[in-house]
Order: sequence, then structure tokens, then C-alpha cells
Amino acid sequence: MQLPGLRLDDVAGLPWRATRDAGVFWIPLQLVEESSEGARRGGGTVLILMEPGCGYAAHRHVGWEHVLVLRGGYRDQQGEYRAGEFVHYPAGSQHAPVALGERGRPSGPDNPVCVLYASTPLGIELLERGRGE
Repeated sequence: MQLPGLRLDDVAGLPWRATRDAGVFWIPLQLVEESSEGARRGGGTVLILMEPGCGYAAHRHVGWEHVLVLRGGYRDQQGEYRAGEFVHYPAGSQHAPVALGERGRPSGPDNPVCVLYASTPLGIELLERGRGE
């Protein structure tokens, strides 16, 4: 599904939190349970920002995950997704999303950050450590 015309222009002023993965930030909107150290992370609904060419660790979905791409785009093992696209990942699916664009080059109109609205009520299981470690 795609929502034509969906835009999110100014994200710099939002209260982003760093993750273990270099160039990846998040804002919790609703957490089902607090994230724990170790392989399993609690579920919830979050905003995720990935700088161009950056991504987060491979993980498996305990339950389903819904993702709405608000800005930019990303690719994973299932394909490539851009602003306005809605993606459903079934329980048990796994992936390692990476933002489109060139890592290390300043972000801008031709190298945009990726902003996602993601919901995974039952959480995830990490399959690898954060890429920033």
C-alpha cells in the first residue's frame, strides 16, 4: 500500500535517542514493555530515523511488525520501500533494514534520511549485535 503525497519535512528538532547502531535513532511512542538488555527487546510503537546508508541489526519479529515509511526509504532482504509505503512483516520474519542513500555523505534532498513509523507489539529477537559496536 502507498499513501501518495505523504511528507515529513522537519525531523531535526525531534527528541531522537541514539541506538547501538551507528546513524540510527528512535523515539518511543508507546512501549508494551521496557526494552531489556540481551537478545529480546520489548514491543511497542516507535519512530525510527536512519541516516543515509545506515541500518540496524538483523532481527526476528516475535509477532508481526507494521512499518510506514514517512521519509526517504530503506531496503532489506524482502525489497526496497520508499516514503508513503506501508509494509507488513509476519511473525517469525527477519530482516536487517538499511536506509537508502550514501553513508558518510551529508543528508539532503538527493541523500535523505529515512524516517519510519514502526509497530511490533510482541517485540523482536536480535540476531546480531548492533552495527555501531
